[in-house]
Amino acid sequence: MTTTTRTLALTAGALAVGHSLPALTSLGPLRPLLAPKLSGPGNPRHVALTFDDGPDRASTPLFLKELEKTGTKATFFLLGQMLSKDPGLGRELVDAGHEVAVHGWAHRPLLIRGPRATLNDVTRAKELIGAVTGRQPRWYRPPYGVLNASALYAARRNDLRPVLWTHWGQDWTAKATPDSVLRTITRGSLAGATLLLHDSDCTSAPQAWRSTLGALPRLLERCAEQGLTVGPLRDHGLG
Repeated sequence: MTTTTRTLALTAGALAVGHSLPALTSLGPLRPLLAPKLSGPGNPRHVALTFDDGPDRASTPLFLKELEKTGTKATFFLLGQMLSKDPGLGRELVDAGHEVAVHGWAHRPLLIRGPRATLNDVTRAKELIGAVTGRQPRWYRPPYGVLNASALYAARRNDLRPVLWTHWGQDWTAKATPDSVLRTITRGSLAGATLLLHDSDCTSAPQAWRSTLGALPRLLERCAEQGLTVGPLRDHGLG
């Protein structure tokens, strides 16, 4: 291998590492060390409740009905593909007082997509959400919680702040139950937490959302017992 070839290979490798390095923040144990604010820790008296992968006519309205019982508002990270199938449901979310955010257009891993495709994915989703709901999204969460340089650039170009989560319910698997979702998402202190749940099974095991819905009332009760207010990211004190 010539010196020039070796240099080019090293440069290409360095660029590839730099492009994918932010993906390390998807690893829960590393995130507090690499990017402590990215998980969304907020006001210690508040819990941010967020849902990914909707809106879905088969399931999202049931979540809205359950949240309405306690007057709880949440942040829904929407997929453009899902919203395009049922724009009316997106408007229902906003009319009910919930916050809408960007989860991208298609739920595809960003590490296998190029910068232009990533920018188009995020921009297209944001524009549709704004046009349909009349609200300009503020937050962005990438599919699978995996960021890269292209995703960060796309978020910045669209004036979106990336936010992942501090707690999740692992509610996307076929083995999930209401008890397992509740147990998993409450494993650590909920004070100031950002919770990740799913109101759709479009990328999960069929009917997985039922476990999430079953756990939701007890999760809200648990937060109330601890004197914590549950609400959307806009009220979480993230700045």
